[in-house]
Amino acid sequence: MTPDLAILLRPQTIDEITGQQRLLGKNGALRKLIESGAIFHGFFFGPPGTGKTTLARIIAHISGRVCYEKNATSLKVEDLRSLFESHRNSLAKPLVFIDEVHRLSKNQQEVLLPIMESSEAMIIGASTENPFFALTGAIRSRSLLFEFFSLTKEDLQTLLDRAEERLNISIPKEAGEFLIAVSGGDARAMLKHLEFGLIVAGKEKLTIDHLKAIRQNALSDGASEDETHYNLASAFIKSMRGSDPDAAVYYLARLIAAGEEPRFIARRMLIFASEDVGNANPNALMIARACFEAAAVIGYPECRIILSQAAIYLACSPKCNTAYNAIDRAIEAVKGGLILEVPDHLKDAHYEGAKKLGRGTEYKYPHDYGGYVKQRYTAKEVHFVDLKPIGFEKTLAEWLEKLHSMDR
Repeated sequence: MTPDLAILLRPQTIDEITGQQRLLGKNGALRKLIESGAIFHGFFFGPPGTGKTTLARIIAHISGRVCYEKNATSLKVEDLRSLFESHRNSLAKPLVFIDEVHRLSKNQQEVLLPIMESSEAMIIGASTENPFFALTGAIRSRSLLFEFFSLTKEDLQTLLDRAEERLNISIPKEAGEFLIAVSGGDARAMLKHLEFGLIVAGKEKLTIDHLKAIRQNALSDGASEDETHYNLASAFIKSMRGSDPDAAVYYLARLIAAGEEPRFIARRMLIFASEDVGNANPNALMIARACFEAAAVIGYPECRIILSQAAIYLACSPKCNTAYNAIDRAIEAVKGGLILEVPDHLKDAHYEGAKKLGRGTEYKYPHDYGGYVKQRYTAKEVHFVDLKPIGFEKTLAEWLEKLHSMDR
């Protein structure tokens, strides 16, 4: 029977951990803290299968502490209080490892606070989500936060080499490359895939076909997780802003593969069309609106094509943030006290007695003057709009300059 490779190959020392070298290398800050015996409360966050739980167990072993492993999904406040009470008079303080720590309720977090404050126990938590989204400020202020990254191809290859050595097996190059490619940087997932592949292969030599029979597609990070959701959306927008259609389509694919709501994606593009393209290409707003309406009606899988078309169009459009800058400047000025009286000739004159008050009597109707006539529109001169020589906005700037030259 094929052994559980994730358990068989689980690192027993810091040196055996693959990846996270900036934290655990010879000069890594986290390694120095661990080896010094310092008592610290820490939260490890990052993708699954990157060594968070393994490191917590190694810390417990190195420090000689009793280790209690808990999961926030089933942890009860009474259990925490009972655990801490049982060690209240003990000289050796325990290490409490809490997995899925982002699922702790505020009440559970409040129970941890005095323990962390007095160091009655060493608290280590692990999460796939950024603690800034999940943990209270009070908890974060009493702990150290360490981000774990997905394992690199080199890290995963090291694990496969270790598996070959300990199991005395041969993993063909093509099969190994496939295992690495579809693992999504998750060591545990890769080793499980290998384990099941060996079972399927039986007495035959392991091949890529055995592995594909189990999993054909790469693991994806679900966009429902707060940080991943916002990171992918941010990268999608910034790729379009940077006029990189390939990157934009890639992040769009990530969002789609993770099951992101199509209206959310289309809404972001609708905002982008005005914020980042604006009058450099006025058609962008119409394209984005059409995409939003079509995506809402059609849904997946067909709307992926519409989303892609709009994303490519926006990424390839000239960029201009004049509208964004102008309205923010104007709002800031209004909030800052710039409240100007509307000139009489611009005030509403559609009521009895308006003319007696001088409302609208001196207004010059531009169409009576060929489309433009000089007149005052604000009680005091203001300036918020700086047109840029980009795309169609250049045409608008030239037309406006032509009109204003008539005033000179």
